[in-house]
Amino acid sequence: MRASIDRSGCIACELCATTCPKVFRMADDGLAEVYTDPVPEDAEDLAREAAEGCPVGVITVE
Repeated sequence: MRASIDRSGCIACELCATTCPKVFRMADDGLAEVYTDPVPEDAEDLAREAAEGCPVGVITVE
């Protein structure tokens, strides 16, 4: 499973980093980023939850 973020639409709400810190974090520029690829098996459910909860829908988990 892989995760990606369209960072151009990120509003830096930190929801993804809070929901699934094994996959998402806040970068130095203040926007969210994916830093674990592929998504660890034990984090797949939380990665999906982060994608579903993203208020601007910029996270894709496949």
